[in-house]
Parts: sequence; structure tokens; C-alpha cells
Amino acid sequence: MTVQRYTASSWRDGPLSRRRQDLGATREQRAAVAGIVERVRSEGDAALFELSQQFDGWRPQAGERLEIDRPAMARALEGLGPGEREALEEAATRIRAYHATQTYEESSGGEGLRLITRPVRSAGLYVPGGRAAYPSSVLMTAIPAQVAGVAEIVLATPPAPDGSVPGAVLAAAALAGVDAVYRMGGAQAIAALAFGTESVHPVDLIAGPGNIYVALAKREVFGTVGIDALAGPTEIMVLADRSAAPELVAADLASQMEHDPMTLAILVTDSPALADAVEEQMSDIVPELQRREVVEAARCCLVVADSAAQALQIADDFAPEHLSIMAEDGADLSRQIRNAGAIFLGPWTPVALADYVIGPNHTLPTGGSARFASPLGVYTFLKRTSVASVTEGEFAKLQGSARRLAGMEGLGAHASALAIRMGEGLRNG
Repeated sequence: MTVQRYTASSWRDGPLSRRRQDLGATREQRAAVAGIVERVRSEGDAALFELSQQFDGWRPQAGERLEIDRPAMARALEGLGPGEREALEEAATRIRAYHATQTYEESSGGEGLRLITRPVRSAGLYVPGGRAAYPSSVLMTAIPAQVAGVAEIVLATPPAPDGSVPGAVLAAAALAGVDAVYRMGGAQAIAALAFGTESVHPVDLIAGPGNIYVALAKREVFGTVGIDALAGPTEIMVLADRSAAPELVAADLASQMEHDPMTLAILVTDSPALADAVEEQMSDIVPELQRREVVEAARCCLVVADSAAQALQIADDFAPEHLSIMAEDGADLSRQIRNAGAIFLGPWTPVALADYVIGPNHTLPTGGSARFASPLGVYTFLKRTSVASVTEGEFAKLQGSARRLAGMEGLGAHASALAIRMGEGLRNG
């Protein structure tokens, strides 16, 4: 595999350091997704089934249902081996405990003024398939929705050509309280969740990771439904000094590179010796990996900064999805980071552990969006409504200013709605 090396200045001027939130989509991909979404919106099941056959190699036959129900999920859970079930249950317990702390209180803006918080009625969760099964993503999306109080939680995931869904995914859905699993993937699944079809009930919010076609489809349907985020390829940045163990840095970079050929894995360090050692370690470990082809296709970069302060600035400017800090003063560095989806401190907190069982969510802002976005959480599935109640006396004090502002804006009906309450009849201004 090729490891690209940069100095701080060449990295700053290079293409990988620039904003990545355009998702890297081509014009052809955008047009294809727009066409898929419109077909499902207008044609319903007919388009959904045809596109599922085209992209996933499966469509429901006579007597088959798109939906997998709760009893089938429960059977998948019962069918797991003891060690597998225990691992899923431990992960679910820790994820639930962490997200249960994301509490909220109704706020008051003064007498008669409140801000109330309610969950969305229904959520559609997307869990990728194809290269691997992701029961962890089921837990990371469904458990926060359940903690938030969402009444209906459904999940879409691509089926195999025989229509099957990995048992581990169904088992995780059972643990996480999913109501139904739809065997559908890609942009057509997002469109079906947003608009509904004869077989799929429309939802209020769509959340969960996916490939470029899923992300583009979420962009297309936003406004009809809410979305969590537009997720691009996964990223890991390791911020390290000379105290870091090169074999751990290399292993952590490779662990995320096996997700996707579009993964971006970066080491930023002020130690040229560490950069050399990590490059050597990558050459040693990658040929032995199970998903070697995927790792070799991903992008790996080493950035050598002139100082620790410069390395920190590079990391903060990049706003990585995952930021692993392996440095003697890691805790202090973490307090100086403003932009990162999640921060992992020290050699015993690898991203691979956080992907499964630590507790915080692994669905994180990508593409530099950590500058303004947050990890998926309970709050993803909540919405707020303001409530106001004004007394007659308060109205009398406030209406004058409101009428003057209505006059400034030329909105006579606004002024009249206020004047009539003062016994003045309908009027302008």
C-alpha cells in the first residue's frame, strides 16, 4: 500500500485537508440518486422492488413480505451462540447506560413561556450491509431512539440475494427494541422510508450511516423527513508524540481503513522518528489482514508537524470524525480540541473498542462537519416546541410595540389582529 507523507505546509495546501462535506459525489451519482428517489416517490412498491432486484439481487416474490417482524428477530437472538449473545448484551447495556444520561428538562423563559421537548413519532434507521454485517450500528442507532421515547422504530438494511439478513443484525434489532426490519438497501430504501410505499410506512426522521448513495438520498428527502446527518467515508486521525507506540498507531489506523476503500487514516505528529516507525509497521501488518484489499485501497497519510502546537492546530482544523490522542499530555491536548466527532485518550482507548462496547455512539460527524455537528444521540430523535401564554394585562403592555413593528414591516393584518383586542376595530398600522 502507498502511504502519503506531508509536511505541515504541504498538508495545509493539499486536497485532503480541505472541506470534505461535498461527499465527493459525481454529477452522475447525484443524478442517479435523484432519479431513484423520484421513482420510489411516484411509483411506490413497483419501483422499490425493481430497484431492489437491480441493486441487491432480491425482490419479494408472491407470498413474501418485505418486512421481518419481531418474532423473527427474537428467533435470531435465541439462535446466537452464548458468547455472541453475551457480547451483544454487554454492548447494549453499556450503550443504553451512556445514552440514558442524555436527559433534558423543559425550560422556562419567564411566566407563561415554556420550551417543551418531545420525541419524533417514528424513526427509520439505516444499517449498511454488503461488505460486512453491522449489529453494532443497530444498537448505536436504535437504543438512543428507544431512550428518547420514539413510538415506532423501524430499520432498513440490504438483503443478500436470497433475501436473508444476517442473524446478528436481527438479534441486535431484537435487543434494541426495533419494531420491524425492512429488507431493502441503498437510495431506494431511504426514499421508501421518507415517502412510504404500499409495504413501507413513512417515518418522521431517518438516521444511520451508509454509502455515498444513501447519503445523497438523505439529502434528497430532507425536508420531507428529518435526517441525522450527511455521512461521508469514515476517518481516523491519530495525534501522537514520540512517546506513542508505533505498532499501536499503525493497528488503529488499519482498524478503520478496513471499513471502506474511501476511508481516510492520518497520523499527525511532531516526531519524524515516529512517522518512520509507523510507516514501517503499516508495511508489516497490512499484508496479514483479513480485509487486506480494502485496507490497501484506503488512503493513509503521515503528517509531520514542526511542533506539538502545530500538530494540535492541524487536528483541530481538520475536524476529524475519530481523533485518537496518544501523547504524554493527552488529557491537556483533548481540552484544547474544539472540533472532533469523538476523542479517544491513551493507548487503552482504541477506536475499535469504542466501535462496540465503551458506550458513546459510533455514528459520528464526518467530512469536517464536526465543526458544527454532534454524534448521534438521544437528542437526534427529539424536537422542541415553544409554548406561550399571555395574560390580558401583559397583552395591553406589549401590543403597542408589536403594532409599531407591524407598521414598520407593512403588515396591516398583523396590526389589526392586535388592535381589535384593544376594542379599536380592524385597522392598518
